[in-house]
Amino acid sequence: MTAKSYQKKRFGDWALKFGFMTIEQIDYIISKQKITKQRLGQLCIEEGFIDNEKLAKLIAAQYAYQYVDLKGIKVPEIIHMVPLEIMTKYQFIPYEKKGDTLVIAISEPLNFLKAVDALEVLIDMDISIVIASINRIRELLKKVETSQSVLDTASDDMRLPIVRQSDKGEEILSFERVSAEESPIVKLVDSTILDAINKRASDIHIESSESGMIIRYRVDGMLHQATEPLDIRHQSPTISRIKVMSELDISEKRIPQDGRFKLKVMDRYIDFRVSILPTIFGEDAVIRILDKNSLVVDAGEFRLDSMGLPIKELEMMRRMIHAPYGMFLMTGPTGSGKTTTLYRALSEVNSKDVKIITIEDPVEYQIKGIVQIPVNIKKGLTFAKGLRSILRHDPDKILVGEIRDSETAQIALQSALTGHLVFTTVHANSSFEVVTRFMHMGIEPYNLIAALNCIAAQRLIRTLCHCKTKTSISEKELVESGIDFNLIKGRDFYTNNGCEDCKGTGFKGRKAIIELVVLNDDMREIFIKMASISVLKKKAAESGTIFLRKAAINEVLNRETTLREANRVSFIESNE
Repeated sequence: MTAKSYQKKRFGDWALKFGFMTIEQIDYIISKQKITKQRLGQLCIEEGFIDNEKLAKLIAAQYAYQYVDLKGIKVPEIIHMVPLEIMTKYQFIPYEKKGDTLVIAISEPLNFLKAVDALEVLIDMDISIVIASINRIRELLKKVETSQSVLDTASDDMRLPIVRQSDKGEEILSFERVSAEESPIVKLVDSTILDAINKRASDIHIESSESGMIIRYRVDGMLHQATEPLDIRHQSPTISRIKVMSELDISEKRIPQDGRFKLKVMDRYIDFRVSILPTIFGEDAVIRILDKNSLVVDAGEFRLDSMGLPIKELEMMRRMIHAPYGMFLMTGPTGSGKTTTLYRALSEVNSKDVKIITIEDPVEYQIKGIVQIPVNIKKGLTFAKGLRSILRHDPDKILVGEIRDSETAQIALQSALTGHLVFTTVHANSSFEVVTRFMHMGIEPYNLIAALNCIAAQRLIRTLCHCKTKTSISEKELVESGIDFNLIKGRDFYTNNGCEDCKGTGFKGRKAIIELVVLNDDMREIFIKMASISVLKKKAAESGTIFLRKAAINEVLNRETTLREANRVSFIESNE
């Protein structure tokens, strides 16, 4: 491209035409320039007559170029067509690609025109120019510099492709497409993710502290430090790398951010949910690992009887999940296995003559023969909106990943009362606090109780590895744990030891313990009367409910876990 021809008009003429300055101001600036020899535009900004955006508009008009406002735009995908050092040197940003022409945004054409021919040879494209303010260009360059400092040195041997979601489906973007150089930060993040996956971790915690950056894994519900504290200088680029992978704002370090990304690891697609939180020592990140590949199962192979539940509880649960309508409600903290149990239940009731639709955030399991819908807040697809649409698709059974608000609760309950079997979850500390939780959402107890078939509270308890060893428990420990010494006299107890198989923890895997409260007529009556917890528990026990505490102690007596683990997952009450 040759330098664009133009008829240069005086700067002051355009300033008057646009109404940006008065004649007096222009005369003042011209007289001052004769002394300072500065550019007119810079002098006008220093005097407060115009700002950078107005200056860009004046320059665009003066040289007959198009003006563009870069405020709020994201870093263009074509940014990597030009080396960062050249963009920084000449202060420009690739703006868009039109066929064989690259449109670039600059603030001052005269200086840049000298480099146009060399740039066209470098990128093998024609160059077209638009004008933008220098401050907007520098803001984008800063973002590019921050992200490229992480991405442009991507590891050549750690090839974890990122899978981006687009309107056309899944697009795989591998790191080596960005660069083939090596980067310690990329290696650190990728190797940490691979190590966490290999160690069966559910979460990766990257924490900033006085002693440095700490990486911890949550395995079987417990946090374990993965490495010695790393130098704190690695913290910022590590978090930036995770932000880039999650498509978050790498320049924003003062507010929490949430995102997600997907990796392809050895032909497996794995989802990751990311939460970034600012702390006094820097930003922390928690990455939730959702290995969906291992959770694509045949409905016939994913059943309740593989949970190891007592026969009586298993039979009660099966009666509830085969009900023609109503609500099967699970409660428990995050990570307590509620979704897994619900999918086992769905697998058992799934058949060719039944239509099952789920809405989840995200879809954590993929079950053959079931229609599954992911929540997409950015596109306006919420639990409530999705549930309304599901009801128009003539389902027999519905799974709502979580009831978080009044609108979702109302629709779910109405569905349960009008001939659908609804499986769902809600956050509450126990089965008997569920009614209070719904009341906080504005739901009348009567409407809830009328729809409920049962409430199942669940926890996950770690199971001992084969390397377990026999141990003794003092009477004092039993009393502190609320256990009658006379009831367990002569029993053998085991403790965690540690071996190579369990990575030295003494535990390998977890199993569910469940407190199932079936709402028969008697239970409905006392729930509606808002009876005390003690009355509710007494009536539930008479109906055959095994409380979480008792279920946990039973696992200790069955040599499946330790007393300390039972105390960790279940509440010690003096009356139990």
